[in-house]
Amino acid sequence: MDALLTALADPARWRLVKLLAERPRPVGVLAQLAEARQPQTTKHLQTLERAGVVTSQRTGQRRVYALHSAPLRELAAVLSRLADTVEEAGNPRATYDRHGLGLRAERLAAVEPGWADGRSFRFLRSLPVRPERVWRHLTQAPLLARWWTPDDLRVGELVFEAREGGRIVQEYRDAEDADGSGPVAGRAEGVVEEVRPHEGLAYRLSPLLPDGSLAFTAHVELGLRPSGSGTDLDVHWRLTGSTVEAADFIAGIEIGFGQSLDKLAAILAADSHDTDITDTGGTT
Repeated sequence: MDALLTALADPARWRLVKLLAERPRPVGVLAQLAEARQPQTTKHLQTLERAGVVTSQRTGQRRVYALHSAPLRELAAVLSRLADTVEEAGNPRATYDRHGLGLRAERLAAVEPGWADGRSFRFLRSLPVRPERVWRHLTQAPLLARWWTPDDLRVGELVFEAREGGRIVQEYRDAEDADGSGPVAGRAEGVVEEVRPHEGLAYRLSPLLPDGSLAFTAHVELGLRPSGSGTDLDVHWRLTGSTVEAADFIAGIEIGFGQSLDKLAAILAADSHDTDITDTGGTT
């Protein structure tokens, strides 16, 4: 496939492919129709033949080339599958496009300091485990690190001191930057303000701009309420101190934190399933 793509990428060779799609033709005629010199045309045809897209045979003094349809159909099928993947419901491209709309809107709105002050976001999730287990995932750094980033990021460094006045540091990297050699994607710092074990948690968290200053401050309140055998989690964000440069951060809050909570719900659901199997002595 790589050889085929390389062969077809050249405009002169692509012109020859289109001419051969009409009918088999000798080198001399192809050179005339392509308005090229015959030696150059011969080299292009040899490249296409090595890639498997054309074949040739000598007839008297002429060498006649013909097009193979199978490699082109295979390439078309691969491209079609790629396009279908991009258009699948829930594909990351849809999130990318949605985020792009948010970026443009927030950048237009960010005309002066304080432009987003008072903006609020609310997130609700029904989680399949009791508040005690949810609480651990909200306050213990190793468990927080499993879910506290959007899908395309991962935690690089995390400090969460679950006490009033406790320090919060969150550094994140690209999810596919496995060895940490790429640049830091972002960093946020904050302080825990209220701790009510198994019931509620409040903290403020500020993403940092490249110069180390605060982009804005998010005042985050999380409430846990028992619901049957599970927990209703209610999260409220309120923004203050927004700078003009904060537009890109703010554009990602709804999608990014929503994805984080979805990861938390999935982790808790998987953990709950594993616990149920263990408790009942079942096997998978």
